[in-house]
Amino acid sequence: MANMEWYRVFLYAAELLNLTKAAERLHMTQPSVSYAIKQLEETLGVMLFERLSKGVRLTPEGEVLYQRVQKGFAELELAEKEVLRLKQFKEGQLRIGANGAIIKDLLIPLLDGFHLGYPGIRIQLGQENTGAVVKRLKEGTLDLGFVHLPVNDEEIVIWKYKTLPYCAVVGNHFHQWTDQPLSAEKLAELPLLMLSSGSSTRSFIEKWFLSQGVEAQADMELNSLDMLAEFAERGYGATFMPRSFAERRIEQGTLLILNTEVPLPDRQIGIAVRKSGARSLAAKAFLKHLGIEGFDKDRETI
Repeated sequence: MANMEWYRVFLYAAELLNLTKAAERLHMTQPSVSYAIKQLEETLGVMLFERLSKGVRLTPEGEVLYQRVQKGFAELELAEKEVLRLKQFKEGQLRIGANGAIIKDLLIPLLDGFHLGYPGIRIQLGQENTGAVVKRLKEGTLDLGFVHLPVNDEEIVIWKYKTLPYCAVVGNHFHQWTDQPLSAEKLAELPLLMLSSGSSTRSFIEKWFLSQGVEAQADMELNSLDMLAEFAERGYGATFMPRSFAERRIEQGTLLILNTEVPLPDRQIGIAVRKSGARSLAAKAFLKHLGIEGFDKDRETI
């Protein structure tokens, strides 16, 4: 490919049809302009201009080249402007993944603040479980994700961000079960409403039961906390969810907290990013908004 500067000189000469005027516009000498055009003609093997007594005129080949070069430089100028707008956060895209409970209890207020400060950045939010978020991070289709910990993957870096207290709840149909502390074995006598098998929350609850020697069986498997709360309120059994998610229903009296002998542990929420690859300006701005400005591949917390 010929020297890009030759094409720039050619473009000005083609638009002004005068080498002296092109030289003035480019802040070059007229011989330098003539030399650049000559070099381009020799490289392409065609004449681009006819020399006239006053100025120049494009040859048919020069006209074809001019149309293409003009569009090319226009695209370059547009690209530079777009990059500048990205740098100024007037444009951009932020791709985030998280599950429904994290979105509702944690992410929405964070996005509200970020959107207020960076209204030009378009936010793409996917509601997915932790496994799906990690998979998409590795594929490069997400910039960052809010996930339940632990996540053990060499391609992913995690910042421990926040803990969510969990609780066991029932509807008023089982109000008598709230009178005394329940062992895991006694709790398992109730119909258990759980998220679908394979979710990190389902595994979290099953491990809690197993730590007390009980293998819990789900009577209902549902795909969202909203559905778990709905069926628990209707008296179908006990379920498990973040205390913050159930708070409104607890205050209204439609859900009751079960007192367990061994408290449910808090769940830790982390912010996950792919270890390799550059982060977009929008993603960096969001991490800064969260108070995470550094990035250290050898650490899992900031």
